Amino acid sequence: MKHHRISLRVPAQPEYLALVRMVIAGTARIEPILDDERVDDLRVIVSEACTNAIEALRERGSDPSTAAITIECHLTDDAVELVVADEGGGFDPGGLDVLPEVTDPSRLRIERGLGIPLIRALSDESEITSGPEGTQVRVVLQATEPPAV
Repeated sequence: MKHHRISLRVPAQPEYLALVRMVIAGTARIEPILDDERVDDLRVIVSEACTNAIEALRERGSDPSTAAITIECHLTDDAVELVVADEGGGFDPGGLDVLPEVTDPSRLRIERGLGIPLIRALSDESEITSGPEGTQVRVVLQATEPPAV
């Protein structure tokens, strides 16, 4: 049984997003249980979760020189689990605005608030825990079926 776990703690600054995406995608490729498309999904998920954390910390007035985001990636034989956590003020995940369907032309005018719906759509499992101490986004992507030989 294979298990790989990495943990990152990066400053809550957009300049670190490319590094986080690269490390998480590279980790997911150590034991290639996800195909390239699913690794791309994972890259989008971690980027959206980290961007939300950065914005939450900024809105809270956290000092950008000391505020940080923690990212954990755990690989097993059959899944990749990703956890992104911040110490922002938290929010009510159930209170998010309902967005129009992706086929609705009015959706094209929406520029914000797409991160969490995108995270949920791209992952096989997702869970958001939030409170005064911060927010934790946990997602799971199941292993890609190996190609038929």
